[in-house]
Amino acid sequence: MRLSWNEIRARAARFSEEWKDARYEKGETQTFYNEFFEIFDIPRRRVATYEEPVKLLGDRRGFIDLFWKGNLLIEQKSKGRDLKKAKAQALDYFPGLKDKELPRYVLLSDFQSFELYDLDEDAEVRFALSDLKDNVEAFGFMIGVQKREFKDQDPVNIEASELMGKLHDALKDAGYDGHDLERYLVRLLFCLFADDTGIFEPKDILLDFIQNRTQPDGSDLGARLNELFEVLNTPEDKRYKTLDEDLNQFPYINGDLFAERLRTPAFDAAMRLTLIEACEFKWEAISPAIFGALFQSVMDKKERRASGAHYTTEKNILKVIQPLFLDELQAEFVRAKSLRRGKAQALQALHEKLGQLTFFDPACGCGNFLVIAYRELRQLEIGILRELYASDEQRVLDVSTLSKVNVDRFYGIEIGEFAARIAEVAMWMMDHIMNNRLGLPFGHNYARIPLKASPHILNADALETDWAAFLPPEKCSYVFGNPPFIGAKFQSAEQRQQVRNIAKLGGTGGTLDYVTAWFLKAGEYVQTGKADIAFVATNSITQGEQVAQLWPLLFDRCKLEIAFAHRTFAWGSDARGVAHVHVVIIGLTKRENERAEKRLFSYADIKGDPVESRHVNIDALSFRRLQRRRPSPRRARNNGTPIRKTIGDVW
Repeated sequence: MRLSWNEIRARAARFSEEWKDARYEKGETQTFYNEFFEIFDIPRRRVATYEEPVKLLGDRRGFIDLFWKGNLLIEQKSKGRDLKKAKAQALDYFPGLKDKELPRYVLLSDFQSFELYDLDEDAEVRFALSDLKDNVEAFGFMIGVQKREFKDQDPVNIEASELMGKLHDALKDAGYDGHDLERYLVRLLFCLFADDTGIFEPKDILLDFIQNRTQPDGSDLGARLNELFEVLNTPEDKRYKTLDEDLNQFPYINGDLFAERLRTPAFDAAMRLTLIEACEFKWEAISPAIFGALFQSVMDKKERRASGAHYTTEKNILKVIQPLFLDELQAEFVRAKSLRRGKAQALQALHEKLGQLTFFDPACGCGNFLVIAYRELRQLEIGILRELYASDEQRVLDVSTLSKVNVDRFYGIEIGEFAARIAEVAMWMMDHIMNNRLGLPFGHNYARIPLKASPHILNADALETDWAAFLPPEKCSYVFGNPPFIGAKFQSAEQRQQVRNIAKLGGTGGTLDYVTAWFLKAGEYVQTGKADIAFVATNSITQGEQVAQLWPLLFDRCKLEIAFAHRTFAWGSDARGVAHVHVVIIGLTKRENERAEKRLFSYADIKGDPVESRHVNIDALSFRRLQRRRPSPRRARNNGTPIRKTIGDVW
């Protein structure tokens, strides 16, 4: 079991006392750092080496005092020596290192003082040995706890997807294909992430297992990995007493991720090295929200080459979820924590509310909307808990009893099996990251292992699925997402018939875009509940012939009104270029819900940021007041109300 932060702090305090007189680099460095690693319950010799040789510029040769490849480089000096020179010396080693060996952290020390540099975040922390216990959380990376803020365009996400693509291609070329290959890669993704982030303890045991317990020619690697998957699916008290100790140290995961028996792939030496390369990658740095979409592209070489790494940015996802629910919840949090009386009760009520909300994405893909929504809700929950409990109390609370927000309140439908499974794993990955963030201020390393709660991701065609049977509408709080963009002219006969059946327009009904089927199906779904709706759509649904067909159905048949909307802007991102489609975001609510103000986001530049305005109504009647030019006399009408041009003019 991983140590709590309280225990780590206690060990750090003892370490500081024991080494308060240390001063000599040559005689004391190795013992000093052996015991330093023991603060975190990490055997130093398993992860890091002393006097690591490295080639310097000019064919000179240097020796790194202590080196944990891919993680930490330490340059140690005697007491009182200049640490500026130590930093320069440490950085001189970098050109001689392989890319996968480059450390994220550099530690400089003269025994009595420390300087820790996070090169990825361009951050540093300095403190005296006597203050180690108060700064020890800066070393959370040693046990898989990261404080990293993920970035949309971070190349690490691209590198990770390409690495998985390389592994995918090798397995497929060897004849391992189809469903088994998809499930196998998703399992490996989880294991690679778990090995770097503290789910597997100690850190890097998967890498150690593959490097040291499988044959160099790869002949037994498939069988050994299947053994591992079986262990991960078996509770500790149900395992064989004679089980290999190296396998028995892996935790019970559950979550149905490892339950199915898959064919055993045949690895060779090159494929084994590819997997080892994947194990050595810094998986703690990837964003579960972004990586899912990238990971999906590994299944198709042509797509991987053509689109590179096309994904939806977090910024654009927030444009959907902030006005839908997040802004209101955050405002409620601000109000509650500012109260002089009844603050605790208000915060507790808000916390209970968060735990009862249910989210549904009926076109979830790899789950990026669900993952970001979950992250933001957990971040809000952490803020509430930190307000509720004073600093002194935080160190003694059992953090596992505090969180009320869990992945089982998140539902998705996805037609692709591979994407659906990625969505599940991405939710678990984000859950683990947020558990780490929750545990930190409360003195715990919190991991919800085994997985007792799972997101509900249904592998099915959303337009052929009874949503109410999957998630009763009275239990749903919000329906949102980014359904497929397929114009009427580009739909297959089957897709066109699906739209026609849902729209119930009679005749051909063939001018509606595919995305409108999700709007209409969601509109009917919420009739027996109170859920609000928000979807991204191509701006074509607010122009031309589609307006007269779609909007009367939403306004009159479904009794909906527009709660918020983003006018036309550019959606999408591509890490190797720019790939944009012009979209709108439309948030709908039942007319009876009576929102006081409606929010409209307008763009002077479709690639820029919006300007928000507030209105009493944004509907067929009020569009006329918002439009910038008078509508043409040639317009569609619904009960005498201008629709086509007025809606088109707003967008």
